[in-house]
Amino acid sequence: MKVIPITPQDPQPQPQPLPQVPQGGDEGYQSLYESAQKIYPRAVSGRFVQWRWVFVWLTQIVFYGLPWLQWGERQAVLFDLGARRFYLFGLVLYPQDFIYLTGLLVISALSLFLFTAVAGRLWCGFACPQTVYTEIFLWIERKIEGDRSARMRLDGSPFSLEKLVKKWFKHLVWIGFSLWTGYTFVGYFTPIGELGLEFFQNRMGSWEIFWVLFYGFATYGNAGWMREQVCKYMCPYARFQSAMFDKDTLIVSYDAGRGEPRGTRGRKDDLQAKGLGACIDCDLCVQVCPTGIDIRKGLQYECIGCAGCIDICDTVMDKMNYPRGLIKFTTQHALAQGWGSPRILGHLLRPRVLVYAAILGAVVLALGVSLALRTPFKVDVIRDRAALARIAAGGRIENVYRLQVMNATEHTQTYRLSAEGLEGLVLASEPLVAVEAAQSRWVPVRLQVPYASATPGAHTIYFHVATEDGAMAVTEKSAFLMPR
Repeated sequence: MKVIPITPQDPQPQPQPLPQVPQGGDEGYQSLYESAQKIYPRAVSGRFVQWRWVFVWLTQIVFYGLPWLQWGERQAVLFDLGARRFYLFGLVLYPQDFIYLTGLLVISALSLFLFTAVAGRLWCGFACPQTVYTEIFLWIERKIEGDRSARMRLDGSPFSLEKLVKKWFKHLVWIGFSLWTGYTFVGYFTPIGELGLEFFQNRMGSWEIFWVLFYGFATYGNAGWMREQVCKYMCPYARFQSAMFDKDTLIVSYDAGRGEPRGTRGRKDDLQAKGLGACIDCDLCVQVCPTGIDIRKGLQYECIGCAGCIDICDTVMDKMNYPRGLIKFTTQHALAQGWGSPRILGHLLRPRVLVYAAILGAVVLALGVSLALRTPFKVDVIRDRAALARIAAGGRIENVYRLQVMNATEHTQTYRLSAEGLEGLVLASEPLVAVEAAQSRWVPVRLQVPYASATPGAHTIYFHVATEDGAMAVTEKSAFLMPR
């Protein structure tokens, strides 16, 4: 091995001194963490705000009202986990019907992809639970503490009785609303009338109490405290939405070509003489934004597409006697090339949108056909493992099974049992089984064949379970064991 000596021309590297943190001040020191600045969204009115409140009312009427809706003698929508039955109006579903939940989730995902490809984050801005509850909590806050400027003054003022009363009253209303939300959520899994009776009788189960408090705490924390932080940092949709966007997606956009250069001016000032664009730089679009962004900086992942900035900008344009639409729903191609509405709409039906729509339509159709053709009862077959095969009276070979018959209708049903698959195979137990409405029943079944009618080993057989009138039937496969 050749050793290369270190010469003065190859000096040893000297350790570098550690940087000194400045003492006695913040000069030259930069923090890697920036505290979140509280956002005070300004109240705004307009057509998009009205649409947002329409969706607030629709979603909350459905959420809070659906558990109280009755269907016959039971709750119309109930996910009874203890009994392993899910009631959806006239449908009674069992865990074996999990495929329908999978189909529903696939439809929801494809719908989100389709709507996002067409018009951006409409779900986030108008119907997402985080947006809906934040809007409700902000409305409560405005009613108690006042609008944006009043809330900012209250937070910046020193401690006083007025501040204490307003803050505590606001949080008490928030907590009450959140607990009612948690109670309603649990009402989808425990009959909501019984749940209320258990509460007043102090008999609520530990799990029910836990989920009421947990869901209530989540509502209170997300909508009352975290708000835009959920949309900006916790929601994964904000991160992967760019994969569904393209330059023909309708998004909330600022028309920089018309608005720049921005600046203040009087209503009667000549824009051309001053060399100004239509934007008066009032910053109201920033003040109404629930996530605190400046839409004039272009497309940003924090934008939830609520269109509050469109409403406030249109109001300002009206006051200045300028045309509306400085901020509007449009596409990047339309802004760059000056397209009108007909050409914008023509580019919405592009391959990506058509593929999403076709797949969504196919899944919806398949799920609908499957539900329409679904047999309203199910059968599971389990062999009796205590005695695989035995010799019965008359020298016949007998196998014993247990059949679980699940009635997914709202009426008591009688089912007829039969079996086939081996020569001389007969049913040696009661052929008729009655199962009450939306219940299941375990039925012992004995099958017999003549001795030596088949070779030793396992033989495939089929159970047939049909309604008494023969209108519907289910066939299940099993095995009949012949001893050696």
